[in-house]
Amino acid sequence: MTALAGRPHIPETGHFEEAARILAGLEPGARLEFIDGKIRSKAVPGRDHGRIMEWLTRICVQARPELWLCPDQGLRVQAHRGGRACPDGELVPKGAFEGQGAWADPEPVLMVVAVTSHDADTDQRDRVEKPRAYAETGIPLYLLVDRKACQVSVHSEPDGGRYEVMHTVSYGKKIHLPDPVGITLEIEQLKDWVN
Repeated sequence: MTALAGRPHIPETGHFEEAARILAGLEPGARLEFIDGKIRSKAVPGRDHGRIMEWLTRICVQARPELWLCPDQGLRVQAHRGGRACPDGELVPKGAFEGQGAWADPEPVLMVVAVTSHDADTDQRDRVEKPRAYAETGIPLYLLVDRKACQVSVHSEPDGGRYEVMHTVSYGKKIHLPDPVGITLEIEQLKDWVN
């Protein structure tokens, strides 16, 4: 995996997709992303990461039963859809990804979710590269659960290159996910899953 992740550029998306398929067969749970022309490996999530996604899934389904929080669906991102990102979850209408395979069209996505991991490139990947790629793609909301900072951030109003609005609160408070999601999260319980 190091040899693939260390390559600074890759000339064609097709080569990336083949490399991603090979890696998935060799290392269960490992995933590659291709953002800004660079390959990055995505850390295998830990136990508390999964609990946070279960908690968020339950809230979203209860509040908006017509939507589904899909875990780990790959998305074609950036202006020309040459990038490939693996959010921890995407909030979409039920059935939105049927028949799309490993890398889905981002058009129906209302919100992408990232839960930080403890690997070395989390700061660059989750706080810089992914918000820019999702905003450029036009995804309405980016929700970042930052376990290191004990904060939750909602990025909204993409303008084609960045999100114009970012609202951040510490664990223990409430945060509203604006339209098109329209859900308020009580994030007190996240204190239990900082690791």
